[in-house]
Amino acid sequence: MRSHFGRVPMGQQMEKRHNPRPALAASAIAPPVFDTPRLLLRQAVRGDAAFMLELMNEPSYIDNIGDRGVRTVAHATHYIEEKYLASYERHGFGLYIVELKEESCPVGICGLVKRDSLDGPDLGFAYLRRYWSRGFAAEAAGATLEQARRSLKLRRLYGVVSPKNARSIRLLERLGFRLVRSLTLPGQAMESDLYETELIPA
Repeated sequence: MRSHFGRVPMGQQMEKRHNPRPALAASAIAPPVFDTPRLLLRQAVRGDAAFMLELMNEPSYIDNIGDRGVRTVAHATHYIEEKYLASYERHGFGLYIVELKEESCPVGICGLVKRDSLDGPDLGFAYLRRYWSRGFAAEAAGATLEQARRSLKLRRLYGVVSPKNARSIRLLERLGFRLVRSLTLPGQAMESDLYETELIPA
């Protein structure tokens, strides 16, 4: 995995505070945050709204993650702004768009989610059904854990998953997560399972 994070000299940090970078245009593509042999993981931009609309209305997304009521490109754009862009700004991380390197097309999302109800971030991921069973989820998730350990210096990650989502549970267990307990997230009627893994410092 090649990371594109780096330490910014203090002088440049001060300059950045006084000269903030303008927001990306809706059609712009953000540079990769990190990559794997087959994938690029980058921040979402407003231009990803059509992709997010498709992803969030797939039956597997609605069944296992939830129906967020995103029904139009405008809804998806607002969701990106309120959830994805806000997380990057507030926490310095979030869910990223997963793209195929060779085709430059988005296939899913993977990254970290910070919930007010948990004391640390959890690993989140979802992929379009037509890209399942190719190892993309494991490849991106493994790189995300390494990024969390090396660049973000996190010691622990959670995984929140529906008890009926066998595919995601298998992936979490493959990555070293263990079941901790059941919980009900705020605003959700159904119980989820909480998984956890310790990240050994780099």
